[in-house]
Amino acid sequence: MEHISVLLNELIESLNIKKDGIYIDMTLGGGGHASEVLKRIPSGKLIGIDRDEFAIKMATEKLKTFDNKIIIKNIFENFDKVLDELNIDKVDGIYMDLGVSSFQFDDIDRGFSYNNEARLDMRMDQKSPLDAYKVVNEFEENELYKIIRDYGEDNFAKNIAKHIVEYRKNKNIETTTELSEIIKNSIPARIRANQKHPAKRTFQAIRIYINDELGQLERVIDKAVDRLSIGARLSIISFHSLEDRIVKNKFKTLENPCTCPVGYPCVCHKVSKGRIITKKPIIPTTEEIEKNSRAKSAKLRVFERK
Repeated sequence: MEHISVLLNELIESLNIKKDGIYIDMTLGGGGHASEVLKRIPSGKLIGIDRDEFAIKMATEKLKTFDNKIIIKNIFENFDKVLDELNIDKVDGIYMDLGVSSFQFDDIDRGFSYNNEARLDMRMDQKSPLDAYKVVNEFEENELYKIIRDYGEDNFAKNIAKHIVEYRKNKNIETTTELSEIIKNSIPARIRANQKHPAKRTFQAIRIYINDELGQLERVIDKAVDRLSIGARLSIISFHSLEDRIVKNKFKTLENPCTCPVGYPCVCHKVSKGRIITKKPIIPTTEEIEKNSRAKSAKLRVFERK
C-alpha cells in the first residue's frame, strides 16, 4: 500500500525548521512528513504520535534509520502528557495531518470505505470499544440523525437515520456495503444522479463521531500553541470543511482573543498568543491532485507563537 503525504513540501516549509529543534508529529501515519522533518534536524528530535497500531508499525519501519525520534502510541490530544513524561516544556514546531490515512482507507478490513465490503468498524484505534457496528445497530434514530446531520452535513440525514432504524428491525446491519445500500435507498434517485457517492457523507459522519475527531481537534489547538517556543509554528492540514472551520476559528481567536466591543477600550485583558501566517489556506497544486486525488480537499493553515 503506497502512502503519499499531502502538501509535503508546503508543510515542511511552513515549519521554519531548525537543525537542533524539537518537533511533534501529532498524526504520524505512514511517517511521510516525519521522514522529511527528520532529515532536516540532525541534532534535533522528533516525537511522533499516532493512535493506530498499524501506523506505528509502518512509521517505525520507515523511520528506522533515524536515531533522533521517539514514536508513541496515543491520541494526539494527550501530546502534552507525553511531553511532561519526557521532561520537555516547549517545542519548536507541531504539525498535524488530519483525517484518515491512505492505508486505513485501503485496508478493506478496517471498514472505512463504502466501496468495499467489510464488517462495520471505522476505528482508528482497534482497542476502542465503540465501532461503527455499535453506532449503526444500537443508537436511537434521533442520535443517528444528529450524527449524520452534524458531522456529515447531509440534507437527507433524517431520512437516512429513519431507513437505518427500519432496516435493523429485521436484522442487524453487518457490513459496509449493506449500510451503503440502505443510505442509497434513503436518497431520491434524481439527487443521487447529481452527487458523489450517496454514502460518502454518512460514512464520514460515523467515522468522525466514533473517533471523536472534531472534539479532539477543538481541545488540542490551544494546548498545542501553549507548548510552542517563541517563533515556533503550529501547522495543520485538514480535509473537510468541519475540520477547517475549527482550525480557522481557533487561529483567529488565538491571534485576537479580545471579546470587548469594537471601538471601546479593552477591559477583558486577553492577550494575543501569536499571528496567523496563512491568511488564506495553502492548497495543493494541480500537479499534486493529478498524482494523488485524495489531496484535492486538503488545506494547510499555519499559526506562529509570539
